[in-house]
Amino acid sequence: MLAALACTAPAALATWLVHRRAAQLSSAGLLLCLANVAGCLLAAGELGHRALPWALLALMANFFLVHNRIATPANLVMVAGLLAMPGVLRTPAPDTQALVVIALILGFGFRFSRRLQGDRTRLELLASQDELTGLPNRRALEKTLLQQIGSARQGRFRHALVILDIDHFKDVNDRYGHTAGDNALVELAAILRLELREQDKVFRFGGEEFVILAEAGTRDALAGFTERLRESVQRSLHGPGGGITISLGAAMYAGEQYWQDWFSRADAALYLAKGNGRNSVVIADDLA
Repeated sequence: MLAALACTAPAALATWLVHRRAAQLSSAGLLLCLANVAGCLLAAGELGHRALPWALLALMANFFLVHNRIATPANLVMVAGLLAMPGVLRTPAPDTQALVVIALILGFGFRFSRRLQGDRTRLELLASQDELTGLPNRRALEKTLLQQIGSARQGRFRHALVILDIDHFKDVNDRYGHTAGDNALVELAAILRLELREQDKVFRFGGEEFVILAEAGTRDALAGFTERLRESVQRSLHGPGGGITISLGAAMYAGEQYWQDWFSRADAALYLAKGNGRNSVVIADDLA
């Protein structure tokens, strides 16, 4: 009974992690996997061959609870333990049928789990990537800013948030069609990739808006960086009606607790840049 309670404890903790801390799913899966292995070995020690059906279910379940690199050794430990117990897989000769079933479960479970994990990776990539430009999307931006706020508040980095918007983008769509607008967005994304430094990150926020998370030690460095971007786009970005320009608003991180407050400062700067006639840059400090 004490051993059974010891197996129940990690399962109960895993349940609590799932319901209270959604981010701890991997830890919960590991605890459940360990509970499966320990519980099945305990049951086999008490029930002998009668516990084998439950062990087979646990072998398959482990592939869905944790990654292959954890499930495979855990399952092999379980099988080794079952083989070591008389009366489970050896009665007294080896139970060939049960061993074949176990081998099939391990093989199919491993392959199917790898397939699911590959599909999950692709789905996560699609969910965080803008289909048109190939840039990370708004979801990826929010996740990155949440992480960045934590790092910035510890004083490890000095970053700036830059929001840029294509000037008169609606006119491009209305006059030349959405294909021309899409082409402008794709070309702008390519220009930004080319101009940004390795440590900078660019996202498509939505519509004609893009967001850059850039390392900037000072306000002057940020002003030079954004002006260089504006000039590069003015030189390189063209549509059916001629050159296309952008307006930019930027804000250095100023100790905000929430990324939305930081974003709002940069967005207000962008609004002022567009109000100043577009094709311009405004740094949030300029609003003071």
